[in-house]
Amino acid sequence: MGSGAAINTHIMNRSGNPWRWLIILPPLLFLLIFFLVPFLYTLKISFADAVIRIPPFTDIFTRTADHHLRLTLSLDSYRRLFTDHLYALAYLFSLRLALCSTLICLALGYPIAYAIARARRSTQNILLLVIILPFWTSFLLRVYALEAIIANGGLLNTVLLKLGLISHPLIIMYTNVAMYIGIVYSYLPFMVLPLFATLEKLDPALIEAAADLGSPPWRVFLDVTLPLSMPGIVAGSMLVFIPAVGEFVIPSLLGAPGNLMIGRVLWDEFFSNHDWPTASVVAIAFLVLLVGPIAIYQHMSGRHAEA
Repeated sequence: MGSGAAINTHIMNRSGNPWRWLIILPPLLFLLIFFLVPFLYTLKISFADAVIRIPPFTDIFTRTADHHLRLTLSLDSYRRLFTDHLYALAYLFSLRLALCSTLICLALGYPIAYAIARARRSTQNILLLVIILPFWTSFLLRVYALEAIIANGGLLNTVLLKLGLISHPLIIMYTNVAMYIGIVYSYLPFMVLPLFATLEKLDPALIEAAADLGSPPWRVFLDVTLPLSMPGIVAGSMLVFIPAVGEFVIPSLLGAPGNLMIGRVLWDEFFSNHDWPTASVVAIAFLVLLVGPIAIYQHMSGRHAEA
């Protein structure tokens, strides 16, 4: 009886494979159409040369007189990426800005998420609504509203001047501080929500047991709460760091005109210089820079879970 049941289960599992493929197929098609195909097209452009025409790059596949297909690859754009210090500075500045913004979001978002997770259920819904409410308006409109607040003659300086706290308007606009404010303001909910989802699942009995064993509150937090909330910290940090590295709107509207964000460099190469091969190389290097560490982390996490 046992062997017969095992055989029937094996047959049912094998017959269920087509249905599982039907579930997996839509996201696979989405990734194929909107990620893999554009990436391959960008990779193809990266091996071309910039020319003055439409489209502004040469064809790497050409036909010879005897109707043979010839492949012509140019590495000039890749050489430019590694020899021009502008791109290295842009990558480093973008990484620094994104990392600092992520740390600020974590420092602000963790207490907020912890307070929401420990609130009553009815209060939780209201607080979550307050966190999600900014998403009901356009991202661009929110950045413009922030610009009106922190401008030299904006709401912030007007209030501080009338209260007598400052004698001259604070110079915030078109500085790195304005970019930090804009990124933290825009991406803080992406840090709070994953942290809340993780902290809400924590068993209060673990905290009570640690407290009963004589651990002070700060020790309970370091030994129990913080390690168990690490998945939410990682998820929230990725949700903030990845889009912040390639941010274009906030540095363009709030930052200095000469800031070296990689998103601004890509825009200039595509639309100002019309150098699509170089822009493609910068985009590919940017993708590898982000996807590489994430893939390594996922691999290590998978091995750790299996162990």
